Amino acid sequence: MTDPLHDQTGRASLDGARGLAVARLSIGLAQGLLLYGLYRSMATHDALTWPATNPPLFAALVLACAFTPVMLLAGVGRLSVKALAIWGAVAAAVLALLGWHDAAQQASDHFRPPYLRFPVVAFSAAALFIAHHLIVPAVAPAEGRRRWIADFDDYFDTAWKAGVQLVLSLGFTGAFWLLLFLGAALFRIIGLSFLSDLIGEEWFAIPVTCLVFAIAVQLTDVRAGLIRGVRTVALMLLSWLLLVITVLVAGFLLALPFTGLDGLWKTGSATALVLSAAAALIILINTAYQDGREDNLPPVVLRVAVRVAAVLLTPLILIAVWGLSLRIGQHGLTPDRIIAAACALVGVIYAAGYGWAALSPFWKKTAWMKPLERTNVAAAVLTVGVILALFSPLLDPARLSVGDQVARLKRGAVSPAEFDYGFLRFDAGKAGRTALAALAKSSDAQIARRAKQAQAADNRYDLKQTDASIPPRIPRIEAWPVDAALPAGFVTPVRPGDPRYYCEEAVACLATARDLNGDGKNEVLLADNYRIALFAQGADGGWKHQGDYRIAYCGTGPTNVRDLLKDSQTAPVASTWPDLTTARGSGRFQPEQDCPKPAAVNP
Repeated sequence: MTDPLHDQTGRASLDGARGLAVARLSIGLAQGLLLYGLYRSMATHDALTWPATNPPLFAALVLACAFTPVMLLAGVGRLSVKALAIWGAVAAAVLALLGWHDAAQQASDHFRPPYLRFPVVAFSAAALFIAHHLIVPAVAPAEGRRRWIADFDDYFDTAWKAGVQLVLSLGFTGAFWLLLFLGAALFRIIGLSFLSDLIGEEWFAIPVTCLVFAIAVQLTDVRAGLIRGVRTVALMLLSWLLLVITVLVAGFLLALPFTGLDGLWKTGSATALVLSAAAALIILINTAYQDGREDNLPPVVLRVAVRVAAVLLTPLILIAVWGLSLRIGQHGLTPDRIIAAACALVGVIYAAGYGWAALSPFWKKTAWMKPLERTNVAAAVLTVGVILALFSPLLDPARLSVGDQVARLKRGAVSPAEFDYGFLRFDAGKAGRTALAALAKSSDAQIARRAKQAQAADNRYDLKQTDASIPPRIPRIEAWPVDAALPAGFVTPVRPGDPRYYCEEAVACLATARDLNGDGKNEVLLADNYRIALFAQGADGGWKHQGDYRIAYCGTGPTNVRDLLKDSQTAPVASTWPDLTTARGSGRFQPEQDCPKPAAVNP
């Protein structure tokens, strides 16, 4: 491909490396000043100032100012000034609208700047990266002519080079700050704190960070050949990892007929796990395929692995879709499930296209995995469209989830006692609170009462603790030793607040009966993933939660609390210090959980 610094077609808008450097440094400095201005408006200790006082506007500005300049840094020298200005304006406007919508639809009692949720930030960055590298090769191809769809090797070269530049530029910026901190520490040794004070000032740190990042982009851009060399090495190394993930996924799929899917569903995150595996396959397949040219084919073993991995995508996506459909059928829509469904939709495109590319030679003579190229472009366009729809009013996950959950309640798919009012109160933004206000006026007394309780709650825990209408649950508890029986009445339906309530299918608990205080009566120790809870039987025969043992992690022995309970070294020990009785009540001694010192080793 032609280097934009020496493009004779006139498409490069700046003259030489000096013009590119000035443009990039100007963009970096402008970004730093804008971000510092936004920071200042939210950093006032006594009160926020404009624009932080307007959450939608502030979120819009933060998202646009954080990502648009990065795109401009990548586009300088590759697009004409006019094309770059138009694309920059469009990108900034779209990012601002996404940020505005995200802040506008939220409703939180602890709503603080920058008013943006992580999924919006992450997916916006992904959409901008993909869109930019769909546009640049088409608007500014090497031949100097515009096309709606560029050659695949142009997409490959532009996107992967930019990815390497981004990683190197972030690493350069991080190394710069490490050196600054090292220098500050050296000066502090001799009693000079000016550098420590300087790098602690936001007016210095924010603009300098953006400026250093812009310098890194410029330095990596003027040595395009070196970047391509780094990219080639990185792709070669990653491509050999395809063999590892292909063997692992194939083994997983071959084992499923013998193990069944119950274990996968019990994880509670089956769809996310399977989609992550599919994403890893897609990325590594592309590291092996690269631009698809005949002179750049990988070794035979990798070509076989690419075909096998491409076929394995289909069962993975089918499992993800099946698991997601089961969860939605059982519990309805949530924002996470809608986002997962969108990812699965993109996965379907990849699975179909890659599967066709892998199997088409059996009935049609084609170049090795050639249909993969069209699939990548189509999936990239679809990904951008899906992201824009998800984080805009068009397919807002919170709004869709609220509508589905309320509809399930009204048609009786979920009872008023089991309905998650906390989701509407704490997790569904303004749409959820609006729906909760409507339910509070319901003619059904139970629905109205529980909705009002949710409106008054400050957090989910308080809501569960105060809601006596939540039905009790029979806990799932494993006895230890295996052949032992737990005391009668211990495994009984309990309500929220009791540690046994949270012993569900996915979080099994382990319990053992022991006489801890020597009174001739057994107590019960119940271990989950975090603590060992102590239960004692009261005068009424009921088992009461007395307190918890919090175990310090000392780096030796079992790391799982359940395994600790099985360990023969776990035994009651008398307290070294007594408790105190005071005028305000008893004071219980809580010893420091120090780790034992290692034994001295004789030389």
